[in-house]
Amino acid sequence: MQLSILTLFPEMFQGPFEASIMKRAREQGLLTIELVNIRDYGIGKHKTVDDTAYGGGPGMVMRVDVLHRALEETKAKYRSLRSYSILLSADGTPFSQPKAIACSKFEHLILVCGHYEGVDERFGKYVDEKVSVGDFVVTGGEIPAMLIADAVVRLKEGVLKKEATENESFSLPGSTRDTFLLEYPHYTFPRLYDGEVVPPVLLSGNHKAINSWRLSEAEKKTKTIRPDLSPRSSHSKGSAE
Repeated sequence: MQLSILTLFPEMFQGPFEASIMKRAREQGLLTIELVNIRDYGIGKHKTVDDTAYGGGPGMVMRVDVLHRALEETKAKYRSLRSYSILLSADGTPFSQPKAIACSKFEHLILVCGHYEGVDERFGKYVDEKVSVGDFVVTGGEIPAMLIADAVVRLKEGVLKKEATENESFSLPGSTRDTFLLEYPHYTFPRLYDGEVVPPVLLSGNHKAINSWRLSEAEKKTKTIRPDLSPRSSHSKGSAE
């Protein structure tokens, strides 16, 4: 997979992409990451990338012409690859596991990180989708881009064992097209700790009973903690197809 990230702060990505699964995917040749500095496409001697908002108001707005050039040149480099472009924005579609799965099907994923007060509204028509990672505001799109990159890359074939991504929250057996389940509880040694014991069924060796218990516990956990996941709400639906 080719991952291109358009950002004003490429240095922010050095640590997160040089460890764990992201590092392993790169070393195995399953992932190539390109950090595109938006300022390289800035206007004039000072490489201006933003300006004051029409109509007034606080903060600066990223220019549509600068972002459009950066995006189009990035697409042109990998024209032979099936690509999908995303602008990280608070007014975007909420990110979800189905969206991560859909994005993982593309050969080239482009993530555009907004910053300052926001991005010129006209830039939205040049990307395939605007995406939000939650109902809160952060300084820029860099950290959300890291989250999305991690969620997508781990789903690419060969990065993790298949069973590792099939037995976890939102992908658990028992989940359906309209219902998500959180993952069941896990236990390890010691069997007794601070008065709490490991559920006896997990020590039984009866895998049918264990699987039944795990499904029941996943359903109970989801109903208690995230009742909005069953049935799946419209907020959770991905549209990157």
